[in-house]
Amino acid sequence: MRAFVLAVVCLICYIGLSVAKEASPKVQVYTRTRGEVGKANALICHVSGFHPPEITIDLLKNGVNMTNTHQTDLAFDESWHYYLTKHAHFTPNQGERFACNVTHMGTSRLYDWDGDM
Repeated sequence: MRAFVLAVVCLICYIGLSVAKEASPKVQVYTRTRGEVGKANALICHVSGFHPPEITIDLLKNGVNMTNTHQTDLAFDESWHYYLTKHAHFTPNQGERFACNVTHMGTSRLYDWDGDM
């Protein structure tokens, strides 16, 4: 019975992966609350709609990887396209640049946070 269940799960995964088409990620970079100089906040990078699931998300401050970042577990929707969110607590200061760098299928793209400050 156990082998049968495993075979069914593998078959479902195979069918799902063969149905999904390659898709580039859609990226949103935003903060938990409106960005204000000198006020603690959370920088969030939400990446969705991509396939295959191999992806890297980096949060950057002035071009350098931020520390103490947290990432959700990889999840997928009914069309087998994936989504993932990464965030970090930060306090923006005047003149600093924050961004999200997403690497998918060997291609990297930088998405700046428009702080509106």
